[in-house]
Amino acid sequence: MKASSGKELELVLIISLLFLLHSSSHSLDRITPSQPLKDGDVLLSDKATFALGFFSPTNSSKNRYVGIWYNKVSTQTLVWVANRDHPLNDTSGFFWINTHGNVVVSLNNTITKLDPIWSSNVSLSSSSANTIFAKLLDTGNLVLMEDGGSQRVLWQSFDDPCDTLMPFMKLGLDRKTGLNRFLTSWKSPDDPGSGNVSYRIDPTGYPQLFMFRNGDPIWRVGSWTGQRWSGVPEMTPNFIFSVVFVNNATEVTVMYGVKDPSVFTRMVLENSGHVRRTTWRAQEHRWFEIWNGPKEDCDNYRRCGSNSNCDPYNLEKFECECLPGFEPKDPREWYLRDGSDGCVRKKNVSTCRSGEGFVKMARVKVPDTSKARVDLSVDVSLKACEEKCLRDCSCAAYTSANESSQTGCMTWHNDMEDIRTYSSVGQDLYVRVDAVELAKHRKKPFGSLGMKGMVSLLVVSMLLVTFLMISFIYWFVKNKKQVRRRHGKNLLNYNFENSPSMDDFDGGKNSDLPLFDLIDIAAATENFSDANKLGQGGFGSVYKGLLSNGMAIAVKRLSKYSGQGIEEFKNEVVLIAKLQHRNLVRILGCCIQGEEKMLIYEYLPNKSLDFFIYDQVRKLQLNWSKRFHIICGVARGILYLHQDSRLRIIHRDLKASNVLLDSSLNPKIADFGMARIFGGDQIEANTKRVVGTYGYMSPEYAMEGLFSVKSDVYSFGVLLLEIVTGKKNSGHYEEITSTLVGHIWELWREGRAMEIVDSSLIDEACLDELLKCIQIGLLCVQDYATDRPTMSSVVSMLGSDSTLPSPKQPAFIFKRSNTCDNSNPSTSEGVNSVNEMSTTVIEAR
Repeated sequence: MKASSGKELELVLIISLLFLLHSSSHSLDRITPSQPLKDGDVLLSDKATFALGFFSPTNSSKNRYVGIWYNKVSTQTLVWVANRDHPLNDTSGFFWINTHGNVVVSLNNTITKLDPIWSSNVSLSSSSANTIFAKLLDTGNLVLMEDGGSQRVLWQSFDDPCDTLMPFMKLGLDRKTGLNRFLTSWKSPDDPGSGNVSYRIDPTGYPQLFMFRNGDPIWRVGSWTGQRWSGVPEMTPNFIFSVVFVNNATEVTVMYGVKDPSVFTRMVLENSGHVRRTTWRAQEHRWFEIWNGPKEDCDNYRRCGSNSNCDPYNLEKFECECLPGFEPKDPREWYLRDGSDGCVRKKNVSTCRSGEGFVKMARVKVPDTSKARVDLSVDVSLKACEEKCLRDCSCAAYTSANESSQTGCMTWHNDMEDIRTYSSVGQDLYVRVDAVELAKHRKKPFGSLGMKGMVSLLVVSMLLVTFLMISFIYWFVKNKKQVRRRHGKNLLNYNFENSPSMDDFDGGKNSDLPLFDLIDIAAATENFSDANKLGQGGFGSVYKGLLSNGMAIAVKRLSKYSGQGIEEFKNEVVLIAKLQHRNLVRILGCCIQGEEKMLIYEYLPNKSLDFFIYDQVRKLQLNWSKRFHIICGVARGILYLHQDSRLRIIHRDLKASNVLLDSSLNPKIADFGMARIFGGDQIEANTKRVVGTYGYMSPEYAMEGLFSVKSDVYSFGVLLLEIVTGKKNSGHYEEITSTLVGHIWELWREGRAMEIVDSSLIDEACLDELLKCIQIGLLCVQDYATDRPTMSSVVSMLGSDSTLPSPKQPAFIFKRSNTCDNSNPSTSEGVNSVNEMSTTVIEAR
């Protein structure tokens, strides 16, 4: 009876929909059970960036598909197709939500509506179907959602990709649900059906990205090295994309983000066996290719067989070459088969005797990691990895698991597959050899050059020495008044020529901060080019740089005309060099030459927290688990400053833009320009120079200049509430005079606090944790400093299920009047500019 009544209900709905199909074509903003999309209609995203509708491929006008394309691109560019393997043969189809709550493609007749051509296959009770709607986001993602307060996403096209990888789309495996997102090529340029080429992450062993044809690997894009895929040397951090790679018990995924929303970019897997990344050039009306792969024969999977290296730059020898200590498996077939037969260990060789060691193979794609043993611990150095491999007789080679930090350990114990050499960027692989082989590789190679080669080498050497001498003399004369020798002098003894006085630079203490040369920093940032500029603040600008050793850095450059930055510069040099914690940004050194003063930091690819939580699309990347991880990390970082470091530090400018995120979305507190040191028994201090950001400053500090550890607690409370709600404290809520804190306080008193929680976080599994965090946030922003908890108490409350005290009324629950004089800098809000590196504008000064 239930099944029969369900069919009858669906027939009634279908009959009613038939009447709607006679209306003229139009644009929709959503699809509901009562509002279908018929052939000729278009569903637009909020900003009309993308469109969804029926289409036919260029040379196949008969077949009809439902797809998503760029709406603001002059040539129709498809990014997703629903019924790619089941085309319609006329224009009678429509796209709608059936009584089971699924979005489906059907023909205009009652039989096929009951048995749709394509469906999202969501399991949902029929009673809930009427509350479902489909919406197209400005990322190109079609989402099926529950209407009402929860706005829960039931299904999304990003989880069912075709041949195109879009920004903020995950590629990879959800280990809990088994959902595997991967690309599949079209059959041909005119047939969007599923082709035989796929592009997916293989989670076997240490996960790798592969391209397959008919299920067989044809290109190993490689394992994750810390900032790129091992098989894509061009994939260095840049100013267009950010990349997040996650490998844990929950998922193994990669996601590309675009830093400028106005940039249209996509990556397409072609049926030819190539993947191409392109960006749209509006002025030229075309897609411009910025990368493609694979490129060379050496990219073909196992091009040279086992235990060999493919070197396309070896012009004198065969491109396939056995690894050190190995020889061709079959010497007679080696050249006949172009080296594809592979190599084996040399006969009568044992690698577990005294005198053995490792031969370094520079700039290679490390072997297939499906059977590698991996230790990702940051405490394991490259030297420790070598010793670990040497102790294990079965260990054949090793390298660092993280290319950029040279930490972690990856070892191989069987045949090594698919190694190749690159011209510049690549990893160093250390191959185990016996004493005899090691001695061969340690010999100087000059004897093999011959007389003619030796003469050529001597001439080149003399010319090089002459050039270097001339260059050094020129450099020394030009810079003798500014250059400070690195050895034998302390930073504080440097003569700051034409600089403000630095007599009180460190209060008589020494700074352990390394000093960089201006010429090195200028080279790293391409002479501080605008293309490398990450952001700008009141102190000056922040630039991205790449040192000669390949390490990415962020350079904070004090403006020569900044009236506010020199004090903050001195302060940051003194403080942050003495602080070491996983939740504090790491400073690498500084550069002080003439009028130039710069701080050099580690480069963090995922920008800052405000880049995510205030954006309606990007904040979806931060589920509650990730946000809670960020909250706890920030809390531990502040606790370290207040209690566990050698100095007691008050940050004084804690806010979302000063919390940076590394590649794994771990939070790191930044910008210590306004921080202050407290004595061991000092409780609070007073200042006439109030600095910070409106909305984060505690009342006693903003109005009386009193600051203490409880000032940072207040700022943390505001930040915590912003993370939970995804909203700014400076916004308008309910009445025009209410702040976010004030609005939350009113809802809390009425038992309605969950109404302000970010809708993307609502989940019964985390309701208690969300309420707990709101309560902790309200405890931190109480009006009187004595009522606020310490950070040690906050960390304890976050990590336990104990009963929390009831909060008292917060401070600043009302906004300032809009009629106030905004010309006073102490009452006007500045702009927080964040681009990879947080840059703070001093706002309440």
